[in-house]
Amino acid sequence: MMRALELARQGVALAHPNPMVGAVLVKHGVIVGEGFHRYEERDHAEIIALRQAGEKAWGATLYTNLEPCCTTGRTGPCTAALISAKIKQMYGAMEDPNPAVTGKGYAELERAGISVNVGLCADEAKTLNEDFAKWVTTGIPYVTLKSASTLDGQIAVRATETTPLTGEAARAAAQRIRHRADALLTGIGTILADNPQLTDRSGERRRRSLVRVVLDSQLRLPLKSQLVLSGKGDVLVYTTQPVDSPRARALTSVGVEVIHVPPNGEHVDLNFVIRDLGQRQIVNLLIEAGAEVNGAALAAGVVDKVALFYAPKFIGADGVPLARTTAKKLAHLAALTNLTVESYEPDILVEGYFRDVYKDIYKGRKNGRRKR
Repeated sequence: MMRALELARQGVALAHPNPMVGAVLVKHGVIVGEGFHRYEERDHAEIIALRQAGEKAWGATLYTNLEPCCTTGRTGPCTAALISAKIKQMYGAMEDPNPAVTGKGYAELERAGISVNVGLCADEAKTLNEDFAKWVTTGIPYVTLKSASTLDGQIAVRATETTPLTGEAARAAAQRIRHRADALLTGIGTILADNPQLTDRSGERRRRSLVRVVLDSQLRLPLKSQLVLSGKGDVLVYTTQPVDSPRARALTSVGVEVIHVPPNGEHVDLNFVIRDLGQRQIVNLLIEAGAEVNGAALAAGVVDKVALFYAPKFIGADGVPLARTTAKKLAHLAALTNLTVESYEPDILVEGYFRDVYKDIYKGRKNGRRKR
């Protein structure tokens, strides 16, 4: 199962909007077939493993981190292929959170006489596809807020300029987090202060370009900004201004998509933006922004997870805070859970969760840990 999970992780940025899945076929203690899913290659991990195994799949045991599908979509059902190949038993880490599949794939295999065991390495498997689990059940992207700050929670000396904080190792780790995202969201303040490209610089392959999203209520995005000049056609600007305004037309003419959003006071309605991104098959959304957008995202309750890099430095109360909002607006936030701390000398990364996306998904369902 650990090998299946290792294979599944090779689908980062290659599998969405499908889940990341790895499959391993074992016979007489020897791996006879394995594979992982890449969206562009259509075939699911189980099918790739079966093809590699050939006749050796007869009587073999399958290990996979997610329940095999039993529906017909871009491909036929994996359950039918596994039954036809006459595998003897399977170990699945978890049930598929997709309501069209949950429990049905395992049940179909059991009806065919295949021994099914569920729950091996379930926690690891759930973490791997937590973004897919939320999106497939709600239509809303999984949202991570990433930021870098000093130990006293300041992200810059002044709002109008960039303040280098973290070292090379932490910046590389930040790029790996960015690589997993389908889209990156920031505010116009960050664009005007830093003029960033907001690209995936991890060096790893990805199926589609990182979608870059800007909240820009007054359409101040400069036509000569690096974001616009990149010319990749993957920039979305959400604004309260009319999409037929001269400014909007100018941005559209250079490949920027301008979307009108109903205002929330003087600002863009963040909940509208998140829902719209979900409809665009954005499964995993990363927020990399300044104090205003960070504060708005936390206050709106749209953040599922945080990834906070801390540099061993201090700026003081005159600096720019990680999130600019009020205690009253954050009163609804639960304490972070499942905290982890990693060292990227001289910096540290703290990650934690505001919610368990599986809690509601599996409410009233089987818990995904049954064993036959």
